[in-house]
Amino acid sequence: MTGYHIEATDGDIGHVEDFIVDGETWEIRYMVVDTQNWWPGKKVLVAPQWNDRVSWDDSKVYVDLSRETIKNGPEYHPEALDRKYEETLYDYYKRPRYWKS
Repeated sequence: MTGYHIEATDGDIGHVEDFIVDGETWEIRYMVVDTQNWWPGKKVLVAPQWNDRVSWDDSKVYVDLSRETIKNGPEYHPEALDRKYEETLYDYYKRPRYWKS
């Protein structure tokens, strides 16, 4: 799925650049979305649970978020990925935290 386009509820927003995998459970925690198609240099994280579907034929990942929401999401910096960042991310997207289930 690396390179697949991200299709928000209202149009294309970027592409999947990479994945972040949980080192203990081996679950894919996040897709690193590069929004350079729209805004230079910004990368954000989107959890796979927020996907509506994946179209293998169209090479697209459809997410249940608007372009504006993704664009304004907390910017991703690899060195800053910690629980505090994750709390900010989940609060911003108003999603239940995976570590609280």
